[in-house]
Amino acid sequence: MTELLLHSMAELAEIVLPSLEIAGARDVVEIGSEYGKMTEALLAYTAAAGGTLVSVDPAPSAPAASLFDAHAHARLVSARSMEALPALDADAYLVDGDHNWHTVFHECGMMWANSRRSRRPFLALFHDAGWPWGRRDLYYDPSTIPPGYLQPHTWKHGVTLDVPGVVDGGFRGEGQWACAVREGGPRNGVLTAIEDFVEGKEGNLVWAMVPVVFGLGILFDRAAPWSDALSEFLSPYHAHPLLERLERNRLECYLRVIEWQDRQRAQAA
Repeated sequence: MTELLLHSMAELAEIVLPSLEIAGARDVVEIGSEYGKMTEALLAYTAAAGGTLVSVDPAPSAPAASLFDAHAHARLVSARSMEALPALDADAYLVDGDHNWHTVFHECGMMWANSRRSRRPFLALFHDAGWPWGRRDLYYDPSTIPPGYLQPHTWKHGVTLDVPGVVDGGFRGEGQWACAVREGGPRNGVLTAIEDFVEGKEGNLVWAMVPVVFGLGILFDRAAPWSDALSEFLSPYHAHPLLERLERNRLECYLRVIEWQDRQRAQAA
């Protein structure tokens, strides 16, 4: 299914990389490397900036892991983000790992603690802050989520637009991931986790939301010397209604492709 779907954070490189450059970010931490498309861009960026890249992934793919062989300024940490983050100070964090409230909320707290300790301005970029995982948990390994934070979930069913529950078919993991059976409510989803983290810090942080390719959220320090410049750069993209309509249309078209694929499989069975 994924061959037709723009899904990688790398598709947002024209926004991600200039944001890092505006912030003067040299040392970057990437959470979640997938197949290495974004990692490859970050390797080039940090090399040119004279900085470092640390990529954190408990189960890195072979293509992503192989990228680090030729780069002395970068390293791969095969661990879960909450195990690795307390030791990883950085100028910027790219968060594209486990898309659920418990993980993202605690990642935010650890990144914030790092920035306060090192006195570096806070800058974090979050993928999948839009539909479907903005308000609905995804679990690659539900056993890593404490029971009090684990939403009722399903490996079998999928999700579709405007349906708060789950459906037969739809956008689904086919054994690769499970999703919460309900959208919305407390402690559910990436965007909810970010909002809960920001509560009480609103005066210290600026939020921008680029509503394309599952949503890119950028959260940064209002007091940073580059804050105004980054705000100006992101302003044309932030919650832009045209981008929102284009993303909605993209998702509707892809969900129709899934329906067509499912009908073809059923007819062939």
